[in-house]
Amino acid sequence: MPVKSNRHAFPFNRVERRIPMEIPVLLDGHRQLPGTESTFTENVSARGARVVSTRRWQQGERLTFASRTGEFRSSARVAYCHPLQGDGFAVGVEFLEPKGRWVV
Repeated sequence: MPVKSNRHAFPFNRVERRIPMEIPVLLDGHRQLPGTESTFTENVSARGARVVSTRRWQQGERLTFASRTGEFRSSARVAYCHPLQGDGFAVGVEFLEPKGRWVV
């Protein structure tokens, strides 16, 4: 009997490519560590981004995501949060209510 691979943590296939791009952004809304975190994206798409965070976020947690230029803002949902080698976390965010001009 074949063994199912659990390689992918997502129950869906990504329909759009992520574009490697470092964009300065702000994250706000962490439940345990209030305040705005200034960070950057690792890759982007029209519907979300992967960001580096100093905070551990919970899957499904809501946050506010904004470009530092102020041209884009969205409520967002944490799709995943994985520890990085060294310090920090890679956080996948899904835009829920995008407003303004995003890079993609």
